[in-house]
Amino acid sequence: MHVDSEDGILEIRFDRPGVLNAISREIATELAETIERADPEEYHAIVVSGEGDAFSAGGDIEAMTEEPAAPRESYAEVTETFGRVVEAMLECPVPIVAKVNGDAVGAGLAIVALSDIAYAAEDATFSCAFVRVGLIPDTGGTFMLPHIVGLRAAKKLAFTGEFFDADRAADLELVNGAVPADELDDRVTETVERLGRRPTDVIGMTKQALHENMGRHWNEALDYENMLQVQARSSDSHEEGVAAFLEGRDPEFNE
Repeated sequence: MHVDSEDGILEIRFDRPGVLNAISREIATELAETIERADPEEYHAIVVSGEGDAFSAGGDIEAMTEEPAAPRESYAEVTETFGRVVEAMLECPVPIVAKVNGDAVGAGLAIVALSDIAYAAEDATFSCAFVRVGLIPDTGGTFMLPHIVGLRAAKKLAFTGEFFDADRAADLELVNGAVPADELDDRVTETVERLGRRPTDVIGMTKQALHENMGRHWNEALDYENMLQVQARSSDSHEEGVAAFLEGRDPEFNE
């Protein structure tokens, strides 16, 4: 996995093109640790992509041939690797943008679903392929997919493991849009630059509220929303936003 940072952007790139950027347990742990360390005072966006022709083919199939651990050990292993990725991505206060430069399969598809914003090259293909190797969706797939694409569509994708193209992924809202491959970098750069002009701390609070309120009763959700809005109202970002509006200028967030 390749990690780089520049101009407030943390770039994470899966770097095993020979195996279509399959994600081993070690890579899953490294991914989680990298995202956990992302400081919203240092970064305004995280961009996740893949080296070569694939975003990620998902879990490392060769590692699946190893002798399975006892159930308790296996549970701990899954929780501490791919489960940790889910927790890190959902709780990260820095917005995560998936640049889906190629095929996103299994856990690769789940990582796209966990991202806050996603754009895909038109020639990318997707599959919730876990069922093809006798597994249920993991890396948050059983949680995020129904929330994004709807329960009925999620069942069909998970039950069949069918492959579908980027336009279909956009129709399902798994990605925000499908663009020609040679325009993908520009689309992601434009999105990241726009995020950089917004208050990262408030984006983090918004993300927190949206995630925490999934599945809550409306009155609990409203109470949580109000609590975070109180925090936002007392932030420097809110003060700057109001001042800029009243002065007729662009706000200078993240300064």
